[in-house]
Amino acid sequence: MSFSLVGISGSLRAAAFSTAVLRAASDVAPADASLALWPDLATVPPFNEDHEQDPAPAVTAMIEVIAAADGLVIATPEYNAGIPGQLKNALDWASRPYGESVLTGKPVAVIGVSPSDYGADWSQQALRKVLSAAGADVLETKLCVPRADSLVNGEGRMADAATAGQLRDLVVDLRGLLQRRAEVAS
Repeated sequence: MSFSLVGISGSLRAAAFSTAVLRAASDVAPADASLALWPDLATVPPFNEDHEQDPAPAVTAMIEVIAAADGLVIATPEYNAGIPGQLKNALDWASRPYGESVLTGKPVAVIGVSPSDYGADWSQQALRKVLSAAGADVLETKLCVPRADSLVNGEGRMADAATAGQLRDLVVDLRGLLQRRAEVAS
């Protein structure tokens, strides 16, 4: 059985450490768990409940990508002790309409990424709370990537073997959750 995962970087910056971490996770993912990065976070307009029944094409496209994935891997930086506004905004769209959220039951792994010594621990906690409130099945495995600026090379790739191993373990844990769910469903 093969699993399709989508990686969402919470940073809009072209050379984002969060994106580099997701690329590394894709590189080390097991052969039966493909991880594709979704690059369109910046295109999602501000959440407006008035447009919930007729969302912008970027919102519809994002929801379709999330719905088609077996699971998500979200890497978030930490801005002012929380998750970036654009990531929260996208999750607000994905959590609607109420009772029909594409996130309901969706397996999600969360990674905190920061140049600080704490590895975006607070934003990871906040993201877990938001995802849980939206009904996602948040993987218990916790991964913080501190000092990310020293772990990414000049080409925007993760250059640290220990972190790459932790990323592989996280994806393997997410794959395990997906396999258990598939076994129960069959």
